Amino acid sequence: MKQIKYLIYFLPSVVLLTLAFCFKENKESDPFLSQALVDVLENYHYEPKTVNNEFSEKLFQMYLDRIDSRKKFFIQSNIDSLSEHKFDLDNQLRDGKYDFFNQVNTMHNQRIGLVEKWYLEILEAPFDFKVKETLEFDENSPKYLSNEIELKEFWRKSLKQQVLERLSRKIDAQEKAILRKDTVFKKLSYDTIEKQSRNEVLKLQEDWFKRLKKFNKTERLSIYFNCLTEMFDPHTNYFPPKDKENFDIRMSGKLEGIGAQLQEKDGQIRVVSIVPGSPSYKQGQLKPGYIIIKVAQGADEPVDVSNMPIDDAIQLIRGKKGTEVRLTVKKPDETILVVPIIRDVVVMEDTYAKSMIIDVKGDKYGYIYLPSFYLDMNDRNGRSCSKDVQKEIEKLKEDNVKGIILDLRDNGGGSLSDVVEIGGFFIDKGPITLVKSRDRKPEILADLNSDVLWAGPLTIMVNENSASASEILAAAMQDYKRAMIIGTPTFGKGTVQRFFDLDDAFNSPEGEKLGSIKITIQKFYRIDGTTTQKNGVIPDVIIPDRYRYLEYGEKSNEFSLNADKIPQADFSINKKYSPQIMSIKSKSEKRIEENSLFKEIEAIAKRIEIQDKRTSYTLNLEDYQAEIKRNEEDNKRYEELIKKVVNLKLINSSADQNELNSDELKLKIKNDWNKGYEKDIYIQEAINVLRDFK
Repeated sequence: MKQIKYLIYFLPSVVLLTLAFCFKENKESDPFLSQALVDVLENYHYEPKTVNNEFSEKLFQMYLDRIDSRKKFFIQSNIDSLSEHKFDLDNQLRDGKYDFFNQVNTMHNQRIGLVEKWYLEILEAPFDFKVKETLEFDENSPKYLSNEIELKEFWRKSLKQQVLERLSRKIDAQEKAILRKDTVFKKLSYDTIEKQSRNEVLKLQEDWFKRLKKFNKTERLSIYFNCLTEMFDPHTNYFPPKDKENFDIRMSGKLEGIGAQLQEKDGQIRVVSIVPGSPSYKQGQLKPGYIIIKVAQGADEPVDVSNMPIDDAIQLIRGKKGTEVRLTVKKPDETILVVPIIRDVVVMEDTYAKSMIIDVKGDKYGYIYLPSFYLDMNDRNGRSCSKDVQKEIEKLKEDNVKGIILDLRDNGGGSLSDVVEIGGFFIDKGPITLVKSRDRKPEILADLNSDVLWAGPLTIMVNENSASASEILAAAMQDYKRAMIIGTPTFGKGTVQRFFDLDDAFNSPEGEKLGSIKITIQKFYRIDGTTTQKNGVIPDVIIPDRYRYLEYGEKSNEFSLNADKIPQADFSINKKYSPQIMSIKSKSEKRIEENSLFKEIEAIAKRIEIQDKRTSYTLNLEDYQAEIKRNEEDNKRYEELIKKVVNLKLINSSADQNELNSDELKLKIKNDWNKGYEKDIYIQEAINVLRDFK
C-alpha cells in the first residue's frame, strides 16, 4: 500500500447547518441538469448504481414519501394512477423529461385544495375529549389510506390531537395559577379553553396551507434531484450555487444565526447541535434532539413551522442583533417548552477548539473541546483544527496536566488531512486510516512525523453524533490502544466526499448555472482493516445516554453503503497503556453501574425508546394528562439527581488566563463556557478514567 500524508478531499459533517435549495439560476425544467447528474453519479460515485427500472421504482416511492411524508394528502388510488411512471423514471432522467414530476406536483396541489376544506369543517365544532379513542400513526408504514373517508377521519383525529395538546397545557397553566393564588390570572371555563385551543390550531392550519400553496416548482425540483442523489448514498447531494457557498462557510467555522444546527426530517425541524458560545448556548434551554414547532418574533403571534421547508423556518429564526425570537419546542419526552433567545452575532472563536483545566484535589487534568474538524478551504493560511488543537495541547503541557480529555461529542467531521495531523500528536508515526477509491488499491494515510506532542494518559469522548473524521481519530487511538474511548456508539459514517463542479465539467447553456454535486468517491477504514461504516466506533466504556436506544445513524438509512473489510495496515500497539486498558475498563464499568444518576438515565432511555416506537396516541384528556404527568416526574427526578452532583473545579490554563485578563468580556465568556461543564457527569467519569492510568 502506498503511503501518503494528505488527501485534498474531506469528510463532510453528518449534518449541514442549513441548505436553502434554490433553482432561480436554472430553468424549472432544464433537461441538461438531470442528464448531467445521472452522468456524474454513474461514472464517478464510489459504488455506482445502475439507473434502471429497479432504481426507477425506488425513486418513484422516495419522491412520493418526501412530498407527502406523513401521507396526509394522497390516498392509494392517487398512487395507483401514477403507476405508469414507476419503471420509467430512469428514461425520463436520461432524456431530461419531467412527466412524473409534473403529474405528482399537479396532483399534490389538487389534494391540498381538497383537504383545506376538511380542516375548516372539522375545527368548527368542539371535540369530545372524554371519549376513549386513539390516533393510529406509523411514519414507517408504506401503506396509504384506502379512500377519502379514511383520510378525512385521519385528519379529524390529527387535528383533535393538536387541540388536545394545547388544551392540556392551558388547563395545567390555569391550575398552577390557582395554586399560586395569582390575582392577575382570570379563570376560564373548560368550554372557553377548548375553543381557544381549537382557534389556535385553526390559525396554524391556515398558515401552513398558505405556505403549502407557495411551495413552488423549483423547491419541489430540489427535492426530486436530491432523492436521485441520495439513492446512491445519503451523503451524495446536489448543491445549487448558493448552497455550495453555504457549505464552504460552515467548513470554515464561520457560522451565523442563533447558533443552532438544524436538520429537516419527515417534515420536522430538529435541533442537531448547539454552537458553543452562541446565543442559544448562552440561553441554555435549547438542546440537541428538540423539535422546533413554532417561531415567534418576540411577543408576536407564533408561526407554526411544522412541515415548513427548513430554509423558510431559518428565515424566521434569523434576525437583527438584539431582537428576540421565541421558539416553541417539543422535547424528546414530548413535553413542550418555549425558549426565548436574544439574537446576536455568533462569535467566530466559539466555533473553534478550546481548552480548560480540571483541578481534582490539586491534580490537574486537561480538557480540549473540538466541535468539528474545521478547515478554511478558501485560505491556505486560514485557521485549521490541527493547528488549534496543537496550541491547546501546548498550553496544557505548560501547566503540567497529568492527562488529557479530547471531547468529540457532537463532532460531525470535516477535514481528512487534519484528522491525520491530530492523530499524529499522540503516536510515534504510523497509519491513521486507510482510504480506498473506486477500483483502486487502498492507500494509507499516515503520520510521518516521529515527534509525539502528548505521550501521557488520554481519553476521547464520543456520542451518537460523533461522525466521519471523529470516528477516524477515535478508531485509530482505540486500535493503537493509545486512548480509552468513552461514551455511546458513534454515527457510523465511513465515506469520503468531494465536490464536483458541474459548470466546469459540462458545457452548460449560456447564462445557466448548474451548481455542484457532493459525491462519495472513497471509503475509509480503520487501521485494522475493519470499517466504521454503519458499525460506528464502539467505546471501550459505554456510558448511559437518554437517547441511546433510538434508531439513529448511518445504519438507519436504507441507501447507506455497506460495511466491509480490507487487509489491515502495519502498526504497533502502544505498550505503555495497552496492558492497563482492561483493568481501567472494569473499574469504570463498576462505577457506572453503582452510580444512581446513570441508573436513572438508563431507565429514562428505555422509556424514551418505548415512546419512540409507539404508533398509538391517546385522544382522551384524562389519559393524556396522566402521560404528561409521568414524563414530568421523570424530568423532575433527573433534575433532582443532577443537583446532587458535586461541581467540577474548572479553571483556565495559565496561558489563557494571562491573555484573558486584559479583556473582561472575553474572560466572562470563557468562564461561562467553563461553568457549563461543572456538572457534566460524562466528563467526571472521563477524569476518573484518566486517574486510573498509571
